[in-house]
Amino acid sequence: MIAHTSLAVSDYGRAKTFYCKVLEPLGYRNNMEHGESAGFNDGKNTDFWITREKTVVPAHLAFETNSRQRVEAFHQAALAAGGKDNGGPGYRDYSPGYYAAFVYDPDGNNIEAVWYDPAREKA
Repeated sequence: MIAHTSLAVSDYGRAKTFYCKVLEPLGYRNNMEHGESAGFNDGKNTDFWITREKTVVPAHLAFETNSRQRVEAFHQAALAAGGKDNGGPGYRDYSPGYYAAFVYDPDGNNIEAVWYDPAREKA
């Protein structure tokens, strides 16, 4: 099990502002900061970090949430915060019940929110 992960960003201030807005609908809040690194807490632990790096290699990161509405709120918040659409909210054929939305953050990282719809998982 992964305890925490860190995502490289080129502009710390811009990224912190972006992620504070984007992760709020998923129940995350910025609760730690050390230099140009910020940690985000989901109510259990600080499992997501951003940190300024000289070189950023875009990555993909998915946040699991507990409702379709949170996926949709994440997508709306990300677009309003300057993210670029990479796939609006909807069911995907990755697996039954997979409901997700995708955005690119300002550094080109592909950020996803996903909910596993229990009514469709058995379909």
